[in-house]
Amino acid sequence: MDDRETKKENADLISEKLANLDERISRIEHHLNLQPIGFRHEYAAPTAEKLPQKETLELQIGLYWFAKVGIAALITGVIFLLLQPYRNMSPVFAPALGYVVAGAVLLFFRYLSKSSPFLAGYLLGGGLLLSFIATLRLHFLTDNPALTRPTGEIALLLLVFLVSLSVSLSRKSLYLTALSLTMGYATALLADGAYPFFIITAAMALLGVFLAIRYEWHNLVVYGIVLTYSAQFLWFINNPLIGNQIELRTSTFFTAVLVLFWVLIFGAASYLRGKDIKEDGVTLLSSLLNCLGGYGLYFLITATKFQDRLPSSHLIASVVFIILAAMYWTRQKSRYRTFFYAMTGYAALSVAIVAEFKSPEFFIWLCWQSLLVVSTAVWFRSKFIVVTNFIIYTIIFIAYLFLAGSVGITSISFGVVALLSARILNWQKHRLQLKTELMRNAYLVAAFFIIPYALYNTLPTEYVSLSWLCVAIIYYVISLILKNIKYRWMALLTFLSTAFYLLVIGITKLEPVLRIVSLLVLGIVLLVISFVYARAKMKSGTKQN
Repeated sequence: MDDRETKKENADLISEKLANLDERISRIEHHLNLQPIGFRHEYAAPTAEKLPQKETLELQIGLYWFAKVGIAALITGVIFLLLQPYRNMSPVFAPALGYVVAGAVLLFFRYLSKSSPFLAGYLLGGGLLLSFIATLRLHFLTDNPALTRPTGEIALLLLVFLVSLSVSLSRKSLYLTALSLTMGYATALLADGAYPFFIITAAMALLGVFLAIRYEWHNLVVYGIVLTYSAQFLWFINNPLIGNQIELRTSTFFTAVLVLFWVLIFGAASYLRGKDIKEDGVTLLSSLLNCLGGYGLYFLITATKFQDRLPSSHLIASVVFIILAAMYWTRQKSRYRTFFYAMTGYAALSVAIVAEFKSPEFFIWLCWQSLLVVSTAVWFRSKFIVVTNFIIYTIIFIAYLFLAGSVGITSISFGVVALLSARILNWQKHRLQLKTELMRNAYLVAAFFIIPYALYNTLPTEYVSLSWLCVAIIYYVISLILKNIKYRWMALLTFLSTAFYLLVIGITKLEPVLRIVSLLVLGIVLLVISFVYARAKMKSGTKQN
């Protein structure tokens, strides 16, 4: 009994201490205006985190967006002020005014750099831009330039670019660096001469890729691609931004080769990042723009100015793009970027074939190119290339039927390519990870219809049925060698087609001798096949017994 009384007293003491502790905690919560833990979810009023959300939105608009728009409006207004003619003033007045305003903006930047760093950053960009515009005004955008020699103007613009770039990198600012690169590309366009333009543009492209890799500014690659191809396009159409009339420049083939140089530079950007690189939106966009922009500009230049070099030039382009595809596959196992570069390379090869051969001969070469595409697709393990290639193969065959005028014996190439493509896909199906028979069956179906159709349109009527019999026998032999039931079905259906042709058409159109020979051969072959199936059935029955 004494132990029980002692335990009860201890329990009462603990309860009293807990009650005192709870009361003290309640007083503290009341003093700090805190909600009790037990009632937080049921009775808590709108917390301090919810009310500031409206204040945060208001602050974002009033503090940040108004600052951005205000600075942009201010800088734009100053730029228009600098572009005024000032005919009664000294040629150095407008540039000097620009430098004064730029200096004032930069001083204001230093003043706000600690108290309002977000606002100071925009002012810094505006001050650098105004410095570039003021320097530009020394020679360009005026009828009375302060500098009469463009060489000195380009040198000063490059100096402003270098200063802006050094400031941007010291602050490790992606946006200021992009602004600096824009100044560099603008200077290249203003240089206007072929070699100054290409030297400065090459320096900007290489610099952009280096900085993108160095600081992991991958968006800078996309921006560099857009600026590079846009700059060369503007230069090619005679640089209308500086007042020239739009026309295509007559230049050496070197200008076209440089486009492939840009393609290699920007193609190497993602490649140099390493092996374990995920295909995010930025890398895919950069590869897609590099393929479309690079090859599109290359095609425009070569097709308009160097028609006599179309076959060789696009063969070179094809090699460049396929090499990039192979690099991406071997190093990073990239599916989509490999697809982009490979398909662009195949497109360039198609252009080379069409430019080299006349119609309808180039259709046959395009057909055999399809086999090359399938073979490389197997190595790339790309289902996308296989499917796309089959669609293009079908389009080429349909175009051949409509545009060739007449179907020649070479049209059998379409059927042979279909058979070989199906064989390659079946042989290397583990590499492509094709889980269905759809693509292989599609090629076999194409061969089944194309080969008899080509023989029907090529051979004299009296030899059509015999040629179909030969094709059916070849299918059957292939089925025995490969032990593939699909070729047996192709053989059986071809035999049935031959029998139908002889009974419906051959009897009325064939000469008596050929009619008799064709029917006898068909009958003998069908009987032999029937005998073979009978023996196969007997063997299977014997094994079951």
